[in-house]
Amino acid sequence: MNIQGRLVHFSGTVQGVGFRYTARQLARGYSITGYVKNLPDGRVEIFVEGPADQIDAFLADIRKRMGHYITAEEQELRQPTGKFTSFDIQF
Repeated sequence: MNIQGRLVHFSGTVQGVGFRYTARQLARGYSITGYVKNLPDGRVEIFVEGPADQIDAFLADIRKRMGHYITAEEQELRQPTGKFTSFDIQF
């Protein structure tokens, strides 16, 4: 299985619109782990681990649901840590 880690930053009007809660809810439908959190600069950060196809589908769902709030997205491949057991909101 191709397990990968991905760090994603979403910019736009992504705080105060239920972005984190939507991401957590959507994540429950996929075989992924990680977190979502607000950043001080107004972006939302997602770190997700799992099979590449599951990550791609999860991020596509976020774009479909929250796309009208997103103006930019940056992704970086990261080494999976294996330390997450679920997908949660970090504060």
